[in-house]
Amino acid sequence: MEVFNTPNKVIITCNKRLSPYLQQEVKELGFDIVRAFPTGVELKVSINDTIKLNLNLRTASQILYSLKEFTANNPTELYEQLSQIAWEELIQFDGYFSVSSNVDNETISTPLFANVKVKDAIVDRIKEKKGMRPNSGPDNNKAVVHLYWKDDRAEIFIDTSGETLAKHGYRKIPGKAPMLEALAASTIMASKWDGNAPFVNPMCGSGTLAIEAALIATNRKPGLLRMNYSFMHFIGYDETIFFQERRLLKDQINKKAAPQIIASDISEEAINVSKMNARTAGVEQLISFEVCDFAETHVPKEEGGVILFNPEYGERLGTHSKLEITYKRMGDFMKQECKGYRGYIFTGNPDLAKKIGLRASRRIEFYNGKLDCRLLEYELYEGTREKTKVLYE
Repeated sequence: MEVFNTPNKVIITCNKRLSPYLQQEVKELGFDIVRAFPTGVELKVSINDTIKLNLNLRTASQILYSLKEFTANNPTELYEQLSQIAWEELIQFDGYFSVSSNVDNETISTPLFANVKVKDAIVDRIKEKKGMRPNSGPDNNKAVVHLYWKDDRAEIFIDTSGETLAKHGYRKIPGKAPMLEALAASTIMASKWDGNAPFVNPMCGSGTLAIEAALIATNRKPGLLRMNYSFMHFIGYDETIFFQERRLLKDQINKKAAPQIIASDISEEAINVSKMNARTAGVEQLISFEVCDFAETHVPKEEGGVILFNPEYGERLGTHSKLEITYKRMGDFMKQECKGYRGYIFTGNPDLAKKIGLRASRRIEFYNGKLDCRLLEYELYEGTREKTKVLYE
């Protein structure tokens, strides 16, 4: 099976509500989108093409190359269909693979059982053809096969990514309740920050937003921080293509980019963690770190800057007297100290958002995990404008 050079259906998945930003990235890389949907996009490309996608995309989760679509009403039919695929031409008989799945079929009570049927079909076919069985298990750092099975419709994929692309590899110390890197990149894209004006991130926590801003400004792609993908462990992989794409990433770095990126946190420990993560990402020198209350954060007096908060959300129900004060102080700080900026607050608590005391010009929908969230945008005009005094509705 010549999958590395054969275009076929490819699904790029992402977390809910990140699809618009994924679409933007895919188009900027020069690929045509066949179909877009809430959790991803569909292309028609080869596995060699997915190498570029895996190395470049900030907002994606997995890149799946379709091998076969078929009808399967039960595990027996699933096994029979999968046994017809020439797995011996894809996976080394002395190799290792894992299986992931998305299953909704009335004959399956647990996806783990479906995974076992996929594994059995693969190893039985390879043993029949090669006389040896490859190893398999839960680790997804080698070859990964993915099953999609809903009702009687099934499709089997090569997961070319393996480990999720949504984590960008620099966050060795995550800190408290960190924002996923793909989500952080998407919120920055949603802010339409141009990479030149100041970017200010109070309450920076482990530094993810500031680091992603620095990576975007300098055009540093996630593939610079990763040397292992699932596509490397399938028969037909040509490492020269990977290293060629990786050299392009290095050549495309904008070394002249020097935006003012400021990250502050009241916790010295959080700032130390942020510095270590930024150092791993190769952007520590681009970020000014400050240990201070957010209201003391230095805000450069320059038009067109972006200030982005990701405060605690608290529980949805009950009183939040301490957080209510914090949210009001954020609104006061933006109104008084950030004139000429666009302000953003990412929150999953609409009740607390009402305490900000400013009217949001946009409410951009996101999820943080399973929590319904909003990125609230505020135009922070120079001078006094009536609309800056109206409560968020």
